[in-house]
Formats: sequence, structure tokens, C-alpha cells
Amino acid sequence: MNLWPKRFPLFPETASRLAQDVDQLYFFALLVTAVFSLLIAALIFYFIIRFRRRSEDEVGQPERAGLWLEITWSVIPLVILLFMFGWGSKVFFDIRKPPRGAIEYYVTGKQWMWKFQHPEGPREINELHVPLGQDIKLIMTSEDVIHSFYVPALRAKMDVLPGRYTTFWFNAEKAGAYRLFCAEYCGAEHSYMRGSIIVMEPDDYEEWLATRGQTTAAAKTGADLFSAQTCDTCHRSDSAAQAPILHGLFGKEEQLADGSLVLVDENYLRESILNPAAKVVAGYNALMPTYQGRLSEEDLVGLILYIKSLGGPDSADASASNQATTQASSDREE
Repeated sequence: MNLWPKRFPLFPETASRLAQDVDQLYFFALLVTAVFSLLIAALIFYFIIRFRRRSEDEVGQPERAGLWLEITWSVIPLVILLFMFGWGSKVFFDIRKPPRGAIEYYVTGKQWMWKFQHPEGPREINELHVPLGQDIKLIMTSEDVIHSFYVPALRAKMDVLPGRYTTFWFNAEKAGAYRLFCAEYCGAEHSYMRGSIIVMEPDDYEEWLATRGQTTAAAKTGADLFSAQTCDTCHRSDSAAQAPILHGLFGKEEQLADGSLVLVDENYLRESILNPAAKVVAGYNALMPTYQGRLSEEDLVGLILYIKSLGGPDSADASASNQATTQASSDREE
């Protein structure tokens, strides 16, 4: 009789190289734990028998452990733990540092759904289609409470926080549909906050994009919104600008009025749009109005993508990759 049906596997499917790295570290730690647990249990049992009291008159004698024995049982576990720490640190930083040129998708968590923004323009709810063998970077935020983006097959889990962006990346090695869960209790319908990451062969992914019909890239939508909100009257590209020039800004460090430096990334841009007085750039006055409550998360994504499209050291590779994908989509439409 099969006591563990296929629909309840002991371990989830492994769908990416990072998932394999996490599994190898996990099983090594599990093996070390099992070996030392069995060794300690066996020694306890042996010492119970070996040094038991054999008569009522028998009096124990103090034992003095040898110095080298104490050094040995201290150094060996220390070396093993330092090795595990180094290995774990490498896996941690590999997961947290996306490769340059990764295709960027924006994710918004909301009670109780996942919303996705493709760089080419299409939007999805509770499903994200991605190409096989491509580095995928997810830039995530929440509209309400803390959520947690969890895909067991990718061994990917990252908290999604209101008011800021968090990121992780993956490169799927197997085509298929992989379950997506919210792993942070987020309200009454938390258990229904599920979705799928659908990994497709590159040709199939291009065909899927074509079926989405005519779409406008999110950066173009952001450019239109930038003009509609009259942002271009202050953020000009000439000497008459009353606000920081945005061309080539993303990925650089800006000096603030208080003398400190800040990296221009997604979180800084988001804060500057919603709370512009929080970090005022040196040489400029705090003239910009707040857009808190006036822009949706989709609007913020469009504006940020537009600013990133204007250039910068950190956006060059990503922009080139996204533009290549967008161009391929345009060629199909023509």
C-alpha cells in the first residue's frame, strides 16, 4: 500500500540551480545533525553500562579528562560549524544578489492576490509566465500588510513589505507550473492567496506574449504618467531644472542637503515620489508635492521603470535585456 501518495511528496520538486544549492546545504546540515545525535546517544548508552554502579559499597572516583580530548571535541565541531557557516553564507549571497542583466518583473501583494507586471507591458493576477533558462529578478512590494512570496520548487521565500521593495531572483531549469503561496498570515483569506509560476520554453513564451495582444511597455506608460502629472516641468534635462535631473540618475549616489549620501534605487525613488521631503537633494529646495494616495502601485512601477530607462550604471544591463525582449515583441506585432 502506498502510504505517501504522489500529490504529497516528501520534498518539493527542484526547479532551479539555486534550489539544488539550498537542498545540498540542507541535507549536509541534516546529515551532520543525525551523525552527532546518534553518536551522542550511543555514547550516553555506552557510559551508562560501562560506568554503572556495580555494588552498594562502590564509590565513584573523579575522572580527569585529557587536555587533548577536550581540545578535540571542541575543535572538530567548531571546524564543521565554520564550514557550514561559510557554505550557508555563499548560498545566502547567491540568492540575494541577482545577476546583472536579469529580466525584471514587478510584484504587488494585496489581500488576497498577487499582481505581476511584465517589462513588456502585460499584467497578470496570481500567475506569472516566465521564460525557461533566463535570470528573473522579482521586485516586490505590498499594498496593505506583510505578505511572504514563497515558491517551494524554487526554494524561494521573501517577505513582501508595505512601503518598500524587496527582491530575489531565480533561473528556472525545468519548464512547468510551480505553486506560489503566501507564507505569512495576512488576514482572513490568507490560505486562498495562492498562485503559479509558469515556466515556458522561450519560443512558447514569445507565443504567449503575442496572444496578449497589443501592449504598451510599463516604461512608456510611466513616461505618459510623468508628463500627465507635469513632473517634466521641474525635472528637466537642462540648466533650468528646479529638481534633480533624472537622466543617468538610477544606480548613482546622490548627496543630500544634510551632507549624507544615498543610493538611487527603487526604494529611494518610491520614497521620493510618496514623501519627497524625506530626503532632499543638496542644491534643491523641497518644492515637490507628495503623491501619497494619488498613485497606485502600478503607477509607481511605471514611473520607476521610466526613470530607470533614462540610464544609469545599474540599469544599463537590465534595460538592454528588457529592450531586447520588448523589441522582439514589437517585431511579432509588426
